[in-house]
Amino acid sequence: MESRAKEAVKTFESGYTCAQSVFVTYADLFGMDRETALKLSSPMGGGIGRMREVCGAVSSMALLAGLKEGNTDPENEDGKEQIYLLTRKLAEKFKEKHGTIICRELLGIEGMEESARPSKRTADYYAARPCSRLVETASEIIEEMLL
Repeated sequence: MESRAKEAVKTFESGYTCAQSVFVTYADLFGMDRETALKLSSPMGGGIGRMREVCGAVSSMALLAGLKEGNTDPENEDGKEQIYLLTRKLAEKFKEKHGTIICRELLGIEGMEESARPSKRTADYYAARPCSRLVETASEIIEEMLL
Protein backbone atom coordinates (compact mmCIF):
# COMPACT_ATOMS: atom_id res chain seq x y z
CA MET A 1 0.00 0.00 0.00
CA GLU A 2 1.22 3.48 -0.81
CA SER A 3 1.79 5.69 2.22
CA ARG A 4 -1.04 8.01 3.21
CA ALA A 5 1.06 10.10 5.60
CA LYS A 6 1.23 13.10 3.25
CA GLU A 7 -2.54 12.88 2.77
CA ALA A 8 -3.02 13.07 6.55
CA VAL A 9 -0.78 16.16 6.75
CA LYS A 10 -2.63 17.78 3.84
CA THR A 11 -5.94 17.08 5.60
CA PHE A 12 -4.62 18.73 8.76
CA GLU A 13 -3.30 21.72 6.84
CA SER A 14 -6.71 22.14 5.19
CA GLY A 15 -8.28 22.90 8.59
CA TYR A 16 -9.21 19.59 10.20
CA THR A 17 -7.92 18.75 13.68
CA CYS A 18 -4.88 16.56 14.21
CA ALA A 19 -7.15 13.75 15.42
CA GLN A 20 -9.53 13.99 12.48
CA SER A 21 -6.67 14.16 10.00
CA VAL A 22 -5.07 10.96 11.21
CA PHE A 23 -8.28 9.03 11.81
CA VAL A 24 -10.09 9.89 8.57
CA THR A 25 -7.04 9.07 6.49
CA TYR A 26 -7.17 5.41 7.55
CA ALA A 27 -10.74 4.77 8.76
CA ASP A 28 -11.89 3.53 5.36
CA LEU A 29 -9.41 0.64 5.64
CA PHE A 30 -11.42 -0.55 8.64
CA GLY A 31 -14.85 -0.12 7.04
CA MET A 32 -15.78 3.34 8.31
CA ASP A 33 -17.14 6.08 6.07
CA ARG A 34 -15.56 9.56 5.97
CA GLU A 35 -18.39 11.47 7.69
CA THR A 36 -18.59 9.03 10.61
CA ALA A 37 -14.80 9.07 10.96
CA LEU A 38 -14.72 12.87 11.06
CA LYS A 39 -17.53 13.03 13.62
CA LEU A 40 -16.09 10.31 15.85
CA SER A 41 -12.61 11.82 15.97
CA SER A 42 -13.67 15.49 16.20
CA PRO A 43 -13.70 15.77 20.03
CA MET A 44 -10.18 14.34 20.28
CA GLY A 45 -8.48 17.37 18.70
CA GLY A 46 -6.47 19.83 20.76
CA GLY A 47 -5.52 17.16 23.23
CA ILE A 48 -9.14 16.09 23.76
CA GLY A 49 -11.50 19.04 23.54
CA ARG A 50 -8.62 21.55 23.47
CA MET A 51 -7.75 20.61 27.04
CA ARG A 52 -4.17 19.90 25.86
CA GLU A 53 -4.05 16.41 27.33
CA VAL A 54 -3.23 13.38 25.10
CA CYS A 55 -2.33 14.53 21.58
CA GLY A 56 -5.20 14.05 19.15
CA ALA A 57 -2.95 12.25 16.67
CA VAL A 58 -2.08 9.73 19.40
CA SER A 59 -5.75 9.37 20.35
CA SER A 60 -6.53 8.56 16.74
CA MET A 61 -3.86 5.87 16.67
CA ALA A 62 -5.62 4.28 19.65
CA LEU A 63 -9.03 4.54 17.96
CA LEU A 64 -7.67 2.90 14.80
CA ALA A 65 -6.07 0.16 16.90
CA GLY A 66 -9.51 -0.43 18.39
CA LEU A 67 -11.06 -0.76 14.95
CA LYS A 68 -8.42 -3.30 13.99
CA GLU A 69 -7.90 -5.30 17.21
CA GLY A 70 -10.51 -4.03 19.66
CA ASN A 71 -12.15 -6.26 22.22
CA THR A 72 -15.94 -6.58 22.23
CA ASP A 73 -16.37 -9.17 24.98
CA PRO A 74 -16.50 -7.78 28.54
CA GLU A 75 -15.41 -11.18 29.88
CA ASN A 76 -12.33 -11.40 27.65
CA GLU A 77 -9.52 -10.22 29.92
CA ASP A 78 -6.89 -11.35 27.39
CA GLY A 79 -8.59 -9.27 24.69
CA LYS A 80 -8.60 -6.22 26.95
CA GLU A 81 -4.94 -6.72 27.75
CA GLN A 82 -4.01 -7.13 24.07
CA ILE A 83 -5.64 -3.87 22.95
CA TYR A 84 -4.06 -2.02 25.88
CA LEU A 85 -0.65 -3.46 25.00
CA LEU A 86 -1.04 -2.45 21.36
CA THR A 87 -2.11 1.06 22.37
CA ARG A 88 0.88 1.37 24.69
CA LYS A 89 3.23 0.25 21.91
CA LEU A 90 1.79 2.85 19.53
CA ALA A 91 2.11 5.58 22.16
CA GLU A 92 5.64 4.51 23.08
CA LYS A 93 6.74 4.68 19.43
CA PHE A 94 5.34 8.22 19.23
CA LYS A 95 7.00 9.16 22.52
CA GLU A 96 10.38 7.84 21.28
CA LYS A 97 10.21 10.33 18.44
CA HIS A 98 8.73 13.36 20.26
CA GLY A 99 9.45 12.81 23.96
CA THR A 100 5.83 12.87 25.10
CA ILE A 101 2.25 12.15 24.03
CA ILE A 102 0.84 15.15 25.95
CA CYS A 103 -0.40 17.96 23.69
CA ARG A 104 0.63 20.90 25.89
CA GLU A 105 4.14 19.48 26.28
CA LEU A 106 4.42 18.98 22.52
CA LEU A 107 3.31 22.59 22.02
CA GLY A 108 5.40 23.98 24.88
CA ILE A 109 2.45 25.56 26.70
CA GLU A 110 1.25 25.45 30.29
CA GLY A 111 -2.08 23.90 31.22
CA MET A 112 -5.42 23.86 29.50
CA GLU A 113 -6.49 26.54 27.04
CA GLU A 114 -8.88 29.08 28.56
CA SER A 115 -11.18 28.94 25.56
CA ALA A 116 -12.57 25.96 23.72
CA ARG A 117 -12.53 28.03 20.50
CA PRO A 118 -9.75 26.84 18.19
CA SER A 119 -7.09 29.21 16.94
CA LYS A 120 -7.44 30.68 13.45
CA ARG A 121 -5.69 28.50 10.92
CA THR A 122 -3.19 30.71 9.13
CA ALA A 123 0.23 30.19 7.58
CA ASP A 124 1.75 31.50 10.84
CA TYR A 125 -0.30 28.99 12.86
CA TYR A 126 1.03 26.05 10.84
CA ALA A 127 4.59 27.41 10.84
CA ALA A 128 4.67 27.88 14.63
CA ARG A 129 3.30 24.48 15.63
CA PRO A 130 4.75 21.00 15.33
CA CYS A 131 1.34 19.48 14.61
CA SER A 132 1.94 18.67 10.92
CA ARG A 133 5.01 16.64 11.94
CA LEU A 134 3.02 14.95 14.71
CA VAL A 135 0.27 13.97 12.26
CA GLU A 136 2.94 12.59 9.92
CA THR A 137 4.59 10.61 12.73
CA ALA A 138 1.28 9.10 13.84
CA SER A 139 0.54 8.14 10.24
CA GLU A 140 3.92 6.46 9.83
CA ILE A 141 3.38 4.50 13.05
CA ILE A 142 -0.08 3.40 11.92
CA GLU A 143 1.34 2.20 8.62
CA GLU A 144 4.15 0.34 10.37
CA MET A 145 2.15 -1.25 13.18
CA LEU A 146 -1.50 -1.51 12.13
CA LEU A 147 -1.53 -2.00 8.37
